[in-house]
Amino acid sequence: MDISTREKLIEWALKYNDPAYFQEDPIIFPAHFAGRLKDGGYRLEDVEIAAVIAAHLAWGRRSMIVRDCQKAFDEMGWQPYAYVMNGEYRDENASLHRTVRWSEFADICRRLKSVYSDTGSIENLSCRQIRTMIYGRKEDPRAPDKKINMMRRWMVRDDGKVDLGVWKHSDKKELLIPLDVHVYDMATDLGLTSRKQKDITTVHEITDAFREIFPDDPCLGDFALFGYGLYRDHEENA
Repeated sequence: MDISTREKLIEWALKYNDPAYFQEDPIIFPAHFAGRLKDGGYRLEDVEIAAVIAAHLAWGRRSMIVRDCQKAFDEMGWQPYAYVMNGEYRDENASLHRTVRWSEFADICRRLKSVYSDTGSIENLSCRQIRTMIYGRKEDPRAPDKKINMMRRWMVRDDGKVDLGVWKHSDKKELLIPLDVHVYDMATDLGLTSRKQKDITTVHEITDAFREIFPDDPCLGDFALFGYGLYRDHEENA
């Protein structure tokens, strides 16, 4: 990585790690519940469930994601933990968000209820366990697990800006970059990876590139990629 690219990544990371750029983003939903943890208005499980649902719906245009997350939390009466543990879910074939149906939402709620019936916080679940026990996906050791890594970033990073920092027993040094097609394209443009596969090995390669810049907080680099995306779009439309 040349010095110019490194300096730009640092600049973008510091600039865009700012809630002003995330007013229309799925993180606003777990942030809503996290904001009332201290006064007892909500509990940690409310934040976790909100993060699970918001991360699951986080694909496509941000305005559509926010609109459809709103639908999900309206259905929950803005009481995610109580809704999950009550066991009565909207379970139908109609679309909640793009190809995600309400029946899929109900299945996630059922699995969450099962997990919470046996344990408290889901913080101690591994990525593999979240994938299989909550999202109901088959094990896939090569999968990039974008939504899980994004959710973990939200919950663990604790600089008091965009992310929530409510999981106190996890180390942000161990977080991985959430990789989707858009992030992969930006990372490729910047020379952070030359791999063709969008898999967990590529996730580690991109994360390791950011670990050289931000050794204690590699997922700060996620904001650099966000910033580069805005910069690139501006340049293309200029």
